[in-house]
Amino acid sequence: MTCDGAMTDPKGDRSLPPHQQHDPDLYLRVVEERSDGIVVRGAKAHQTGAVNSHEIIIMPTISMRREDMDYAVSFALPADTDGITYIMGRQSCDTRKLEGKTYDIGNVLYGGHEALVVFDDVFVPWERVFMFKEYDFSGQLVEQFASYHRQSYACKVGVGDVLIGAAQTIAEFNGASKASHIKDKIIEMNQLNETLFCGCIACAAEGHQEPSGTYYVNTLLANVHKQNITRFPYEIARLAQDIAGGLMVTLPSEKDLLSSEVGKWVRKYYQTQKNVPLESRLRILRLIENLTLGTAAVGYLTESMHGAGSPQAQRIMISRQVNMDAKKKLAQKLCGITEGD
Repeated sequence: MTCDGAMTDPKGDRSLPPHQQHDPDLYLRVVEERSDGIVVRGAKAHQTGAVNSHEIIIMPTISMRREDMDYAVSFALPADTDGITYIMGRQSCDTRKLEGKTYDIGNVLYGGHEALVVFDDVFVPWERVFMFKEYDFSGQLVEQFASYHRQSYACKVGVGDVLIGAAQTIAEFNGASKASHIKDKIIEMNQLNETLFCGCIACAAEGHQEPSGTYYVNTLLANVHKQNITRFPYEIARLAQDIAGGLMVTLPSEKDLLSSEVGKWVRKYYQTQKNVPLESRLRILRLIENLTLGTAAVGYLTESMHGAGSPQAQRIMISRQVNMDAKKKLAQKLCGITEGD
């Protein structure tokens, strides 16, 4: 079963709490309480993979106060429940998939999507409600879910592996893989990507078992890991574009390649080594474009920046979780400062 963890509300005016918004539906809320359940209205934004999910799990997006108790709600519903509407987000280069060709798509096997999930007076039975107006627990729920989510950004390491492999491949196709500066850039890409892998493993390995029996990640390390995720993929992508060269974005279309009029010139002038099929060179360039500029850049770059909370959200959590007093005591002890001093 695939579940969509739906936490992010549209939020409206960020300077105002939910109950003071000019439109009360800008945070998902309870609009009716019945004997057999509740009725909710609102929306959840930026929902990656929502249409592919079996269940939508709703959670509050911020800490709540008493005045916001109608917004302190958590529940799960089947993704095809009546009253739920999915509005798909637009992505760069997305219509290439409709052109009937494969070279220009980049990733010919998989894709992704983001959706605005609208709840238009949707009924939720009590047995599927996890939180109901318990506003004093909303902050804890947000913090714990965010920590799990930030640990899960190990997914960007997998995308990084693909992009590094693509960069190495195009370097070999171009006959440039033995150049020292190319080797150095590939090393840098691997170093950054494996550092991210270290972070996701560390916050899981340093976690602990909760009284309920489930395991909870190390909150500090999860936020440090996600903070690195907001930076390193951009540098990996920059290096991949550097290695790929300008042809990545000036390449003619597959229709030009197959054209009876100009196809011969595309093949003549974009060929590299004799043993490298031109089609293979074009496909790997389009994959790099897809990951760094096209549809997959949604998930690899922008999602790395804003997914599971903005960079500032992680910095706030890092400041809260670091034991600064312990660090000060270590330093003071080593240099001879006593407690009396």
